[in-house]
Amino acid sequence: MNAFEVLKKEGSARAAKLSLAHGVVETPAFMPVGTNGVVKTLSSEDLRSVGSQIVLGNTYHLYLRPGTELLERFGGLHSFMRWNGPILTDSGGFQVFSLAKIRTVTDEGISFQSHLNGDSLFLTPELSAQIQQIIGSDIAMVLDECVSLPNCPQVIAQAVERSLLWAKRFLDVPRRDGQKLFGIVQGGTDLPLRMRSLEGILEMGFDGIAIGGLSVGEPHSQMIAMLSQLSPRLPENLPHYLMGVGTPKDLLESVRLGIDLFDCVLPTRNGRNGGFFTPDGLLNIKNQAHLSDDRPVDPTCRCLCCQNYSRAYLRHLFQLKEILGCRLATLHNLHYYHRLMRDMRELIQGGTFEAYYGEMSKRLAVAYPERRGVSIE
Repeated sequence: MNAFEVLKKEGSARAAKLSLAHGVVETPAFMPVGTNGVVKTLSSEDLRSVGSQIVLGNTYHLYLRPGTELLERFGGLHSFMRWNGPILTDSGGFQVFSLAKIRTVTDEGISFQSHLNGDSLFLTPELSAQIQQIIGSDIAMVLDECVSLPNCPQVIAQAVERSLLWAKRFLDVPRRDGQKLFGIVQGGTDLPLRMRSLEGILEMGFDGIAIGGLSVGEPHSQMIAMLSQLSPRLPENLPHYLMGVGTPKDLLESVRLGIDLFDCVLPTRNGRNGGFFTPDGLLNIKNQAHLSDDRPVDPTCRCLCCQNYSRAYLRHLFQLKEILGCRLATLHNLHYYHRLMRDMRELIQGGTFEAYYGEMSKRLAVAYPERRGVSIE
């Protein structure tokens, strides 16, 4: 049986299933970000209740805390966090971008000064592979160099070559039984560099293809333009994962271009800051307008939050800085994201996605006009 099976296509959009060691993921799918082995404010039971199929952890952070010794003792992250579904682990390559002030990159690997206590950490492709084996993730991401945009062409080109070098070394580590390995395509917004990266990754025989180095500072229009050029060149028989993306608008447009998997901190981070995703845009529950509003955040939503609590009560929780407010907002936002993905899966299978896209793209363009605008931090 193929690990990845496309069930139906409409244009480039596709509904598929990805069979992994801990279960089947129906795609397109969104992965909540559980960097440290926890999606903030939620239990594993909460994640199941809102429809999460697969969660994302981070190699760098899990290596620092709780550490490989404790993870080995528990038999891996699944047992440790009591999550019986699939897990994907980022390799630590994103921290080249996010922790730029405390790291140095060479062809050998990445030298970090721990953001926790200042200790030195040298992350190599080999070590990243070994840590992810101990974590026991269903999908392990290759170590790559993710650089910010805009950037000079020489820096982007160097990152492409270094990422390919690291990918070869990553694959030299004997893999864990049942673990899928995904390669990452870098190259910024330069199509020839993207093609150089893609061709190199495809030659190595990975189980899936990820697109990295987008949504790292470039305008939304540039991200979609690059994705439009690159997506038709991705192999049909492998899952396509767009890393670190994005807004509801991003997801809609990317699914239409053939992307299968997504992750992003927006639904959880906004939730902890009082931002609720709705069909009409991001609702800031802290606003005075909600002081005595007895309506739910979204009358059409079937999540625990919207079925039980008013805007007034939710505003009250955030005014008091009560943890319950963060939890309810996070539950709602993930429910919203999973419902959006489920709707798109069903529409593709029914052959009506393109008509939905025409209407939904107009609505989301108004509700979520710019990526940078989808945050109330």
